[in-house]
Amino acid sequence: MSERPTTPAARADLVADTALALLAERGMRGLTHRAVDDAAGLPQGSTSNVARTRQALLELAVRRLADREERVLALQDLPDPREGGVDALLDALALTVHRALAQNRDLTLARYELALEATRRPELRARFDTAGARFRTHLTALVTALGSPSPDRHALTLIAWADGLLLSCVAGSYHAEPPTIPDIRADLGEIIEGMLGTRSAE
Repeated sequence: MSERPTTPAARADLVADTALALLAERGMRGLTHRAVDDAAGLPQGSTSNVARTRQALLELAVRRLADREERVLALQDLPDPREGGVDALLDALALTVHRALAQNRDLTLARYELALEATRRPELRARFDTAGARFRTHLTALVTALGSPSPDRHALTLIAWADGLLLSCVAGSYHAEPPTIPDIRADLGEIIEGMLGTRSAE
């Protein structure tokens, strides 16, 4: 590394970012305190000073993952359909999903590793669910603004579709042929049309 972090917060971010990179590259078994120290170019024991236990390291990674994905997805910045119309929202959502596919593959892989580990660790599950709640809140507000008669259920539908698409294209059988932005927009248009019982413009 050319520079070492000079504040505790910066070091914590470096440790968390390195942990996420290792999860994407090596999987859960490849994530150790020593591996983070080595990959981050930190003196041995540095990661333990930030996150003493494996549980603490995983929780740190979950928090950092949520912060980084929030910046990538930027759901809070999507246009309000009551002002810009459904088409503007569809355009923005399609770009958001494509960005997660094309530019953040490693972050998505790390998320799946952490999600699976959370099924075996109740404390991590609680952290993971809390982190994910912010995305559900934003998406539920969007489908409410669209006029959804069942915002919670429809938000789940959109999340399940996006998660399935990401898994198929990042780690599944479609990894070599991810959809284009127009394809993603068409899918979203069909889903939202079904929710609202209306046809959105192509």
